[in-house]
Amino acid sequence: MSEARHREQYIETILPPDPARDAIRRALLQRGWPDMCVSQALGRFLTQLAMSAGAALEIGTYAGYSAICIARGLRPGARLITLESRPEHADLARHHIEAAGLGDRVEIALGDAAETLARLRAEGHRFDLAFVDADKPNYPRYLDLVLDLLYPGGLIVFDNAFGRDRVFNPSAQSPTPVALRELHGRLFEEPRLVSTLLPMFDGVAIARVLP
Repeated sequence: MSEARHREQYIETILPPDPARDAIRRALLQRGWPDMCVSQALGRFLTQLAMSAGAALEIGTYAGYSAICIARGLRPGARLITLESRPEHADLARHHIEAAGLGDRVEIALGDAAETLARLRAEGHRFDLAFVDADKPNYPRYLDLVLDLLYPGGLIVFDNAFGRDRVFNPSAQSPTPVALRELHGRLFEEPRLVSTLLPMFDGVAIARVLP
């Protein structure tokens, strides 16, 4: 087992139980769906980031755990809009978000993410925090679409930025590692952003929009 995995396991063992995470894990197991939710430790990091947000955006709801974590950190009156393309995922997420007592803070927007983001921009929505955890080959496109939706000082967070370490292998030329390498270059070349890559979990890319 890698040293990084040992660290992750240690963190998970010292964190207090999260009933919402446990309930989602059981529901995914019952359906035979993969557990692709963020870890509890990363969820707490999202909660911390959301504490300074007045409005938050998420691309990729899945079973709803990351949405729950973001909503937990939002100050009173703040809301999260989370985008999901699959009705069965949206239904499961809605159930768990409401069970966590956070239904009044979260809106699930069902449909194609690019179309929904274009609609949000046309409607004048702006956000302080955006979390992207969806189809990795579209990460560079999501960067373009999300950037204009953020307030100055806003944060964009990309999960799985290392693509299960495939980005480190130059011979890995499938859509995911190619897109992630493009994202990394764009994050550091974009003059409107101050960005970094954090070697935690499967890699977390964070960018702040300059004033």
